[in-house]
Amino acid sequence: PALSYTWIFNNTTLDLGDDSRRFVSQATGNLYLAKVEPWDAGNYTCAVRSAEAQRQVWGAPTALSLRGDGVMGEYEPKIEVRFPETTYAAKGSSARLECFALGK
Repeated sequence: PALSYTWIFNNTTLDLGDDSRRFVSQATGNLYLAKVEPWDAGNYTCAVRSAEAQRQVWGAPTALSLRGDGVMGEYEPKIEVRFPETTYAAKGSSARLECFALGK
């Protein structure tokens, strides 16, 4: 079944229509932020929806904070969702899809 991905920023759904700096891949669920600005700091939450299952689930909020020193450390910050290409679940059973963040 097809999944759709939405990201919520500080309890408001991200409107990406006119935002050329943010992109959500509907293939992977990844949220990409280009040229992070101070107003991008806050809590990001991933929401995954299955129209076929008529269900939507939310991940835990992930905080994005800006560093004042400009040093990023070992990993560049990246908020993403990873799922196997195909997830199988029996009708009536539960499936768990996880959202997570990497970075310093």
